[in-house]
Amino acid sequence: MSFPYKKNIEKSMKKFYDSLCEKNKRRYAAIESEKLSHGSVNYISALLECDPKTIRQGKKELTELELDITGIRQPGGGRKKRPLPLNTVE
Repeated sequence: MSFPYKKNIEKSMKKFYDSLCEKNKRRYAAIESEKLSHGSVNYISALLECDPKTIRQGKKELTELELDITGIRQPGGGRKKRPLPLNTVE
């Protein structure tokens, strides 16, 4: 098997992969396998220590994915607006 990525890149990929939740792990592995050619699913599954079925499931999820443009925060979340100083004229 050829190794398309350098060892330091593989190490960073694995570290990043391990920091993700299960759903995002599947999707990340799927995206990485899409970047490469023949044999990429086996290479990525060996590199990230995941089952090839996981990558196939991630590919399926990505094709069915609808973008959620509403954002992650709950209504009212985030920074609160600062009140205007009393001497500000509108």
